[in-house]
Amino acid sequence: MSKVLIAMRPGRKLCCSAVSAPGHPIRKATQLSAIPTPIIAPPPPVTWQPDRRSKAAAWPMPAMAQALWRGFKGQCPACGKGHVFNGYLRVVPACSACGAPLGRIRADDVPPYATILVTGHIVVPLMLWLERAERPPLWVHAAIWVPLTLALCLGLLRPLKGAVVALMLKLGMFRSDSDD
Repeated sequence: MSKVLIAMRPGRKLCCSAVSAPGHPIRKATQLSAIPTPIIAPPPPVTWQPDRRSKAAAWPMPAMAQALWRGFKGQCPACGKGHVFNGYLRVVPACSACGAPLGRIRADDVPPYATILVTGHIVVPLMLWLERAERPPLWVHAAIWVPLTLALCLGLLRPLKGAVVALMLKLGMFRSDSDD
C-alpha cells in the first residue's frame, strides 16, 4: 500500500487522508475540521563547488624545501638546471631547461622586505651589543655598521628574491597572460 501524507502546521487537525493500493479505488476519510494548509519545504540551495583537484604542471615540481633552496642558490626551482636571473635581479622569462614560466611570477616587494627584516635582525643586536660593551665613538659605529648593512642588503637581495620566486612557483602564483 502506498500512503499520501499531508504535512500540516501545528495545531491543525487532519481533514482528509487518502490511502490507495494498486487496483483499489481511493478511499477518503470523513472531514474532521477546517482544511489544513500544507507546508511546502523549499528545495535545498544548490551551491557551486570549485574544482579543487590540483592540475599537474608541465614542469617538474620538487618538494617545497628543495625548491626554496634551489631558488636561494639562483637555480631554477623546478629542475635545478636553468638559472632564475638574467641580470642582478631580472628574472628570466622561462627556464631554459624545463620551460617553467619564471617570468610570469611577480615577486615585487617581498624580497626587499625580507632583506630588511634579516639585515635588521643581524645588525641591530650587534650594534647594541657593541655599544653596551665598548661605547665606541659614533664614527666607529658608522665605519662598521654602514658597510656591513650595505653588504648584507646587496648580498641577500638576490638569493631572497630567488627563494620568493621559488615559493610563488610552488604555490602556482602566476601573473595572468592578459596582464602583459
